[in-house]
Formats: sequence, C-alpha cells, structure tokens
Amino acid sequence: MEESHAVLPVGVSIYKLADLIEANKEELARLETLDNGKPLTDSLNADLSLVIACYRYYAGWADKVQGKTIPINGPYFCYTRHEPVGVVGQIIPWNFPLLMQAWKLAPALAMGNTVVMKTAEQTPLSALRVGELILEAGFPPGVVNLLSGYGPTAGQAIARHRDIDKVAFTGSTEVGHLIMEAAAQSNLKRVTLELGGKSPNIVFADANFEEAIEGSHQGLFFNQGQCCCAGSRLFVEESCYDEFVTKSVERARSRRVGDPFDSNTEQGPQVDQEQFNKVMGYIESGQRDGAQMLCGGGRLGDRGYFIEPTVFAGVRDDMKIAQEEVFGPVMSIIKFKDVEEVIQRANNTIYGLAAAVWTKDITKAHAIANGVRAGTVWVNCYDVFDAAAPFGGFKQSGMGRELGEYGLQQYTEVKTVTIKL
Repeated sequence: MEESHAVLPVGVSIYKLADLIEANKEELARLETLDNGKPLTDSLNADLSLVIACYRYYAGWADKVQGKTIPINGPYFCYTRHEPVGVVGQIIPWNFPLLMQAWKLAPALAMGNTVVMKTAEQTPLSALRVGELILEAGFPPGVVNLLSGYGPTAGQAIARHRDIDKVAFTGSTEVGHLIMEAAAQSNLKRVTLELGGKSPNIVFADANFEEAIEGSHQGLFFNQGQCCCAGSRLFVEESCYDEFVTKSVERARSRRVGDPFDSNTEQGPQVDQEQFNKVMGYIESGQRDGAQMLCGGGRLGDRGYFIEPTVFAGVRDDMKIAQEEVFGPVMSIIKFKDVEEVIQRANNTIYGLAAAVWTKDITKAHAIANGVRAGTVWVNCYDVFDAAAPFGGFKQSGMGRELGEYGLQQYTEVKTVTIKL
C-alpha cells in the first residue's frame, strides 16, 4: 500500500517556507553576495529580513481571500468570488534576486496560482536554493517551477506562451515594452510590470542637514547604485546647494568599497562586465556634457567590477546622466529655487517610480507628495520598504503594484455570481 501525503493548506506551506529560509539565511545570504556582489551585511540584514517578512505577510493572507455579497435589484442573490488567474509566468531581475523572488512568488501562491519563474541569468543560485526549500516545505510538484535561462529565449517564451495566463516582470523599461508586445500577440495575458526609474530626491534648505546627506547618500549608493528606485536626480535648494555638495562629496569619499564578504565593506562590485561598462559610459557622458565630477569616476583596483563612488555637481536637466537610468554609483546633484519649479522639473521624465523630500515644513512635504507623479514618495527618509506597503510606478515605470493588499489584486480574477431566488 502506497504512503499518502496530505497537502498542506497554502498559507501553512508559505509559513513553513519562511521558517526554512530563516533557518538557512546565512547560507542564502552568502549565495546572494557570491552571485550579485552586494555586501554580505546587506544580503543578511536587509534582503533576507525583508524576504522572510514578505513570505510571512502573504501566508497570513492565504485564508482571507474572500468576495463580497452585493445587493442588486430584483429577486436575486449576487456575490463575487476571487479565483486564481491560473498559470503565472514571472521574470525577476539580478539586483535583488531573493527579494524579487519573494515579492512575486508569495502573493501569487497565496491567491492559489501556479508559477513558472525565470531567474536572472547573472544570479540564479539563491533562487534555486529556495527552490529546494520549496520542496522541503511540502508544496505539491508543479506548483512552483524555476527556470534558469536568458531573456531573449526563456523570458520571451514565458511572455509568448499561450498556456500562461499572466506575466509579471521586473526589469528595464525597454524589456517591459517587449513583454507587453509578446503578451498582446499571444493570448492577451494579464501583465504587471515594475520597470526603471529616475527618481527625484528633493532637499530643502530647512531639512535636517545631516539626515538629508546620509539619507541621500544611501538612497543613491545602496546596492552599488543598482536600485530601480535610486534617488538618482538629487535636487538641492540653491541656498544650501554648495554646502550640501561639499558634504556629499566628503561622504562619498569615505565610502568603503571592496570585498563584499568583509563586514566593513559598504559597496561591492557591479554585477558584471556589461553593467560596469554601462556605468563607466555614463560617467564619461557626464564629463562630456559639462557636469563637474568632484570625486570618483574611475575603476577601483585592477580586478573585478569595482567603481569609485562618483559625484557630479552642476548637472542640468537635459544631460544624459539626469535623464537616463544609470544603475550605478553615480550621484547627480541639481540646483533648484522653489517648490513649484522643482515639482515641474521632477515630473519632467518618462519615469515615475519613486521620489523623496527632505524638509521640516509639512506644507512643502505635502506639496511634493501630492504634486510629484510617482508610485512611492518618502518624506525625510529613503528606501523604507515593508511587505504591507504597496510599491510600483507611474508612467513608464510600470503598471500594477507589488506588496500589500494591492499586490494580491494582480493575481486574482473576480467572478460575479447571480442567483434567482
């Protein structure tokens, strides 16, 4: 007689996965750093903490998926059901492999979907290790399927496959366009996209100066600058501009770059040669366009893909480094005069992922929060994430939201049922 295996409720399985990730977080953090190059302290304390919290948050939602009873005219009983979309294709990037895997897997599974996920070709290791933990957690075969492959082949196959009902992608805006085209040409599958950004980070003269300098530094240089929401357009009010530039350069020069497995390291290498070359090209562009490079700008050492923390001042809105996503440790500091002007200039971009404002004036803070077209606005802080707070972009920074209750909406179909009484 064959032994039978009971299938655990999905929420219990997600909780169990979170516990297994926590039990193996040291190993997973080392794999993340080995693959991506980010400092081990960041992998362990930032990425893994958020990963575990994300799975636990959505595990709690798994048994709370419910519709509504709706009063309608006539002798009818009407209600809605929230049903799984079906087979979900997910394509994740290389800058936060474990975190992006959690952001996509957890809500999709909580809503009862099955998943085919393609990891980034640069960083497959940690995601595949989580795949082993998924098996250990007791998910039935076929519920989660992990692929290692390249975008133009495996990624395109997911976007075009007629048996995949929805695709979720995080990556560049350019590839987002291709995903949309492929989905439209195949079966009109549902699409959610979290794409690029050129986020304005606005500092007023009345801000807490030390907090604004350190917050702006981390908001740009964290993860080697390889963040879609990096505060890469740093607008500083003209009355404090020179002092802010001076102190930002001092902070950048003190940033510790080196071996990501050294606990004192703040910045590791870029992810690969291609990204290294791209960032160095933007640095050269900034110099050609007339921006003042006040520190950095070169390769650090003669091995690996280490780039010196680089700060440009005197940056104009029309410069390439102020318009395009650099995705590297390159800070561009731009001068502004007043609230109305900076809102207009902050919105002068194809992107709308995130923004921040530093001020002690609540009126200015609300003016920026209300006026800037971005999916997330931080006030007197930067890069504050929580599994309960939705994240996503306006304009060409994407469509749909991840995290929070809003993230669940992307993974369900709403069915209306009407019964004659």
